[in-house]
Amino acid sequence: MSRIHPVPLASLPASLAGLLEKGVSSGVLSSTIPIQVWANSPKHAQAWLTLLDLFHSDSQLPERLRELVRLKIASITNCQACQVARKSDQVSEEDVACLSASNARFSAGEQAALTFAELFASDYTAIDDCHFEALGQHFTVEQFTELNMYCALMLAGGRMTFVQQAY
Repeated sequence: MSRIHPVPLASLPASLAGLLEKGVSSGVLSSTIPIQVWANSPKHAQAWLTLLDLFHSDSQLPERLRELVRLKIASITNCQACQVARKSDQVSEEDVACLSASNARFSAGEQAALTFAELFASDYTAIDDCHFEALGQHFTVEQFTELNMYCALMLAGGRMTFVQQAY
């Protein structure tokens, strides 16, 4: 049970309800409960959903990479809703079962991104120039910047959902 009372779907402001419906239908959202909790602050919930939608509708990062990063961070934040949700069919259950940056099933770019995501979520002070150089071998500055922002959004969302027990 959520620690913060979810706003009933029928009580959501129209603009937020529209973004929620779009998120569910596109697969960006796998549950309405976190958004219903955030809807206690509707303007902020709408801004969060707008940003989340942007990462999925206009991204410089491949869908598969975003999903691998999202799942890696979910495993660290212990967000149950995030861990069981699947946002892309480009990531198999076999990929998820061995979501290690050192696994040869992942490309060198995916390995660099998974290493970065793991450190971002668990030991961010360990990220150094070597990690930036490794990412720079596979990603443009725009992609790397987006990866940083996406990791931050996934980390914050997963922790927030876990703390609120909004799943």
